[in-house]
Amino acid sequence: MNAEIPEGWSNAKVEDLAELIRGITYKKEYARNSYEDGYKPILRANNINNTLNFDSLVYVPESLIDRKQYIEKDDIVFAMSSGSKHLVGKSARAIVDFNGSYGAFCGLVRPNINIYPPFLFYSFQDNRFKDFIQRVSKGSNINNLKREHILGYSIFYPPIDEQKNIVAKIEELFSELDSGIASLKTAQQQLKVYRQALLKHAFEGKLTEQWRKDNADKLETPEQLLARIQTERETRYQQQLEEWKQAVKDWEAKGKEGKRPSKPAKLKCTQRVVEQDFKIPNEWALTELSVLAYESVLGKMLDKQKNIGVDQDYLGNINVRWGYFDLNNLKQMKIEETEESRYSLSQGDLVVCEGGEPGRCAIWKGEDGVMFIQKALHRVRFTKSYLSVFAYYYLTYAVPLERVVKHFTGTTIKHLTGTGLGKVQFPICSLAEQQEIVNKLEEKLSIIEQNEKEIESALAKAELLRQSILKKAFSGLLLM
Repeated sequence: MNAEIPEGWSNAKVEDLAELIRGITYKKEYARNSYEDGYKPILRANNINNTLNFDSLVYVPESLIDRKQYIEKDDIVFAMSSGSKHLVGKSARAIVDFNGSYGAFCGLVRPNINIYPPFLFYSFQDNRFKDFIQRVSKGSNINNLKREHILGYSIFYPPIDEQKNIVAKIEELFSELDSGIASLKTAQQQLKVYRQALLKHAFEGKLTEQWRKDNADKLETPEQLLARIQTERETRYQQQLEEWKQAVKDWEAKGKEGKRPSKPAKLKCTQRVVEQDFKIPNEWALTELSVLAYESVLGKMLDKQKNIGVDQDYLGNINVRWGYFDLNNLKQMKIEETEESRYSLSQGDLVVCEGGEPGRCAIWKGEDGVMFIQKALHRVRFTKSYLSVFAYYYLTYAVPLERVVKHFTGTTIKHLTGTGLGKVQFPICSLAEQQEIVNKLEEKLSIIEQNEKEIESALAKAELLRQSILKKAFSGLLLM
């Protein structure tokens, strides 16, 4: 250990350089979400991340707060316990006195005269401390830091004047680094705005405005397209009826074992929407999903007591991300033979989240019939005249907008039920124009995604540089 200490530096435990004061405990019924006379704000773990933020404060009776528990300038506030592992060990230094305190899942380190407070704070930002936190913050259901973990941690430090010079250099370099990071994050936000603007342009018909003029003689009218989609839906419906009749015969022949095959729902007629949610080109139409898709099915209810059949992999809400599927940690549920066609996925199916982030979706590109969906998801299947990738891009644009949000149910936890999804209006244009829009979007979005990856890479390098600065600082090399 001593060999790692720079020449002229000292080694001490935090308990020799500061005191640790745990946060206040309070009963839930005493807490308030807004200020009241006789109440003081308290910080919680989510208010701590290198700097203190004062969002979503909780207020408790000031009689619960000991004088020492008020946050003073240069105090270092720690997240000591949290269900989120990434929060445990996070700390922030108070720049000014705060007329409030902090909760029981937090702790406060108050430096004494033997250490320059900002130097101690930056010691807690170094990877050496972060690695230490990873080793010790192990809890059964919650990640915890104990008093002795922080107080027993060893700090290497030079004389006070050198501490101040090191901190000044750290903050000079961090200021330059933060300026670059701010520029990167601005560019990152601009790309998000540009992405949404591009999608808006596409689904208002402006992206292919010139293309329609150049190809006017080749385009179907909305009525022609709607009629063709209806014909395709009817053809598929008749096929489903025949398959159902055969399935019922097979079920009866097997002694009516398991559930009786479900009869396909009768089709509604595909037609234009009279009251439109948004403006579209004259050559386009709008129709609700319930009369556009030839099938929209909610997944199977999980019920270990009642479900029978063969164990099959299934997707839950957590497995569906925007534009792709996370197939890690797949779970299984029992599926009966008569349920396979209803709850399985085929290539091109659009899978839409019912809850969590309602409307989040991706297109299944895997093998047919090997993956199933749980009740938290909708499976939407279109005819060949309406591209599922066109519908996907439309939802990536429209899900945050009122035209979709108004169909959510619930107050605090939102859901997009089958009925709600069925009422969402989708734009209808000729198959050729759908493909042209998809081609243009994928060309431009690929450039945006490449830029986003480059920014993410630059931000990751910036964090590595930040740690490199701290490593030099606490190795005695930063001022050389």
